Amino acid sequence: MPSLDTSAPGLIALTAVITAAIIWLIILAARLTQRPKNRPGPSLDLVDQARELKALGQIQEAVFLVRGETGMSHRAATRFVNRL
Repeated sequence: MPSLDTSAPGLIALTAVITAAIIWLIILAARLTQRPKNRPGPSLDLVDQARELKALGQIQEAVFLVRGETGMSHRAATRFVNRL
């Protein structure tokens, strides 16, 4: 049976490249699942409701409304309401 002629440094380098590629693919997949591109944006009615709550000083209620309607994270919903 013929033996494979692979040196230890070459095998280590190949293993490192394959491991790095797998880690990169896992990170890419995780990022894509966190931010789906086909999610619809907030409706104009939601924007009006959140703007009204913010004007009344009820910022946390506006944030919770935006989170409940859109599925945004708390941080993203807070940024959204602050920009209104």
